[in-house]
Amino acid sequence: MKRQIFKPALLSLAVSSALCSGHLLAQETDKAADKVEIIEVKGIRGSLIRAQAEKMGNSSIVESISAEDIGKLPDSSIAESLSRLPGLSGERVGGRTSGISVRGFKEDFTGTSLNGRELIGIGDNRGVEYDLYPSEIMTGATIFKTTDATLMVQGIGGTVDLRTVRPLQAKETLTVNATYEANQSDSDNPEFDNKGKRIALSFVEKFADDTIGLAIAAATTESPNNQRKYGVWGYSENDAGQILPTGLDTQSISTELERDTISAVLQFRPTDKLDITLDALDIDYSDSGVLRGFIEPFSSANVTGSGANSTGTQVNANPVLRTDPLQKDGELQVFGLNLEYQLNDNWSVEFDAASSESDKRDSRGESYAGLARSGALNSSQLGSRDFVMTPDGIFFTGSTGLGAFADPNLLQLTGPQVWGGGMANLADQFTTGVLQANGDPYSYFNAQDGFLNYADFTEELKTYRFETVGIIEDFYINKVTFGVNYSDRYKDKENKGFFATAESYPFSSSIPSAYVYGLADLSWAGFGQVVAYDGFAPYRDGTYTLNDAGLLEPDRLGDTYDVDEEVTTLYFKGDFENEIGGIPYTGNIGLQYVKTDQSSSGYIGVVGANFAVCDANNDKVIDSNCEVTQGASYNHVLPSLNISFEVGDNKYVRAAANKTISRARIDQMKASGFVKFDQNIDLITIPNSMADVEKYGTPWSKFAGNPLLKPLESNNFDLSLENYFETDGYLSLAFFYKDLVNWTRDGNSLINFRNDESNAGADYFIPGFHDRIIDQDGTYGPADIAYSAGDLVTPPDYGYYSFFEDGLKGKVRGLEFTANTPLSMLHDSLEGFGLAASATIIDAELEDGSRIPGQSDRVYSLTAYYEMAGFEFRVAATDRSDFSTYQRGGSNKIETASRNGVRLVDAQISYDFTQSPFDMLEGLRVSLQGTNLTDVDEETVDGNGIVTTRRQFGPSYMLNFNYSFY
Repeated sequence: MKRQIFKPALLSLAVSSALCSGHLLAQETDKAADKVEIIEVKGIRGSLIRAQAEKMGNSSIVESISAEDIGKLPDSSIAESLSRLPGLSGERVGGRTSGISVRGFKEDFTGTSLNGRELIGIGDNRGVEYDLYPSEIMTGATIFKTTDATLMVQGIGGTVDLRTVRPLQAKETLTVNATYEANQSDSDNPEFDNKGKRIALSFVEKFADDTIGLAIAAATTESPNNQRKYGVWGYSENDAGQILPTGLDTQSISTELERDTISAVLQFRPTDKLDITLDALDIDYSDSGVLRGFIEPFSSANVTGSGANSTGTQVNANPVLRTDPLQKDGELQVFGLNLEYQLNDNWSVEFDAASSESDKRDSRGESYAGLARSGALNSSQLGSRDFVMTPDGIFFTGSTGLGAFADPNLLQLTGPQVWGGGMANLADQFTTGVLQANGDPYSYFNAQDGFLNYADFTEELKTYRFETVGIIEDFYINKVTFGVNYSDRYKDKENKGFFATAESYPFSSSIPSAYVYGLADLSWAGFGQVVAYDGFAPYRDGTYTLNDAGLLEPDRLGDTYDVDEEVTTLYFKGDFENEIGGIPYTGNIGLQYVKTDQSSSGYIGVVGANFAVCDANNDKVIDSNCEVTQGASYNHVLPSLNISFEVGDNKYVRAAANKTISRARIDQMKASGFVKFDQNIDLITIPNSMADVEKYGTPWSKFAGNPLLKPLESNNFDLSLENYFETDGYLSLAFFYKDLVNWTRDGNSLINFRNDESNAGADYFIPGFHDRIIDQDGTYGPADIAYSAGDLVTPPDYGYYSFFEDGLKGKVRGLEFTANTPLSMLHDSLEGFGLAASATIIDAELEDGSRIPGQSDRVYSLTAYYEMAGFEFRVAATDRSDFSTYQRGGSNKIETASRNGVRLVDAQISYDFTQSPFDMLEGLRVSLQGTNLTDVDEETVDGNGIVTTRRQFGPSYMLNFNYSFY
């Protein structure tokens, strides 16, 4: 019989006390841990042991990851480690795992903290971009699936608490990490490659008889990302029932992430009663690159086939070669102070203060090139392409008349397509006597040759917490915790853009040789080789004249805003420990009272009589009547109960009941909004009745955020059965139920845009801008109404108003099964082998039929490993079904997306020379890791399940050297 060296519960106490930090560290745990001999186990088995100990010793239902030392987590970022935990699933952004869903709730609905303090992100919303945090600065993370009253950072999905080292609780070390990274596929863009590197230094030292501890971790990263993006604007069905794209959007994308991170922790414990910790985190990053490919309308002829399966020819092809230089720069800084003081044997107090700031500029230039300026060519001078269409998308098999795209001397730096009337306010600037091929003069419709698009984000968060903890003897409640927490949060977004027109307007010129890098490869999409040039160059050298789009596009001004939020929380928790019928049980009961004051300021973007947005005086100053500020205050009472019964030796039944809130998405809380009009003649000619608008559509649209939104709210119940049969082996089955009593609903109503009752009866119609004079006899619009040349047509009065409101309800039910099994239990010959597996099944329903962002119906993970005498090998696979999400869309706004499921496979092989016979190599660990080994694409689909966007990333490999000097 195999001898069990440790009793898991005893090991739990030892390991948990070593891992605890911040408000999770209790003095009595330290004292108990001093009596336990901690035996260090390294590698994946050691990580599983520590995670299991954390799970056993916590009063809440949790998952955990940890390293035996700082800088020893196996992945390039904490996101990849988190994505393999039971009940969690990762979401890729640009090929890297960045977002994390907990029990089907996207990161915006999951609280994230750093050492117990709320952590901010650098995006549009509350969610944290987990790939910002290199594994080298982390010692682990705990995911709270249930909550207690002392957990200040909460979410309906749960809470992710990231952890950095506490030097007086850690062993001294000096470790250097070096990683060489390579994508399997070369870059399609000549100015980028597929190689990267990471270098990190980790240092922990103790001074003055172990009363002062200092930990510093610094990491620098250069990580390439190359992807092939296939996309379409959308699909429509022709008269023959064939489904074809309405427009193409296909590119090769290359970027490089440059990230510098410094984490510093200073801990001072002058006496057994006083513990002072100062910590700081600084992350500087830049993610720059290029998006290069074709975007164009799609017209077809000679199509054969049915539905989404067809072949044919794209006719009148006049492609736009889009060269979009990408630049994302940001910084995140976090500073914290924590004081713990032991008043006497039974009572202690704690004060914690933290300040976080982040800022980011996300910019994207657009530079257009093609056969000639829009309007310069007639149909006989355009090209054609042969294509094959399937539910997986469209692929081109040949083309004619498009050879100029591989020759910089023939390719013209100009806008080949008309993009709309965005520059109507500047019509005089583009008036010319030069004629197009159809005999009409060039105008502002032909003058867009590029666009400079950027958004600035700023966020600040300050938190203060005071807490008292006391031990009570001879009472049902044996420990009480009282506290107050205050947080003040500010976030703003400025959405900016500039129309670009080449100095050659109304003519065009070839690409300057100084711009050209070489040729980019688009043959994977059937487009062959195309000219690769510097898309920022015409912006830098003055080739482009810029006009501010903020005063020309109402949706851009309508997405500029700020949000303020002040939250005060009073909380109480009582811990208990007893037994009933000989069964010992422990747990806690608690209550939070949460008071919130929130407000937002912004603008309602509306085009005025001068065709400008909120600029009636043409002075480039926003009109005061476009400004709007709103706010609200509300209170919540959040009870919580956690209880754990030890029904057998290391066998537990845990139950939890609580109420949790997740604050509404920040982009939904904005005061801003806009009124927009589509200049499509087929929409303008729709008859003026509500019935026809409901049938055919409308050129009008209105959108507004809602600063009065209350937090999302859920009543939760959890039940978990857990059997810990080895120090690194356990089985658990958990059931969870969430009654969503408030969720944000997408509101939509039909209103009169000539008399908007939601805006004091405003009339948005502008003669000469919203109407149109027919230039040719014929039938127009989906209703096929006949018009003669010279007729004046006006749009329908009605359109749709979209907004957000409270009141949506729903239910979420789920099962989680987890098994960590050392295979040596089956036979001694399997010593070192093991399996870690989990399955999460979720049934979620919202009353209106919509999906919860981040929710997959099923998530599976399996890790198989072998570890012996320093050698380690593991293969990890995760499988999640399709899910709904949201992403950055056009004009820097947020849009929804439906993603197909993914099955990702990673692997790692390593050797730790500490256990080798070569003393000179002691401290060295070498590993080779591969991600996305099965080359899985990311696919976004429409309502019919047809692919609208596919991103191909390919596998990546990392060779890592980790050396500890001591």
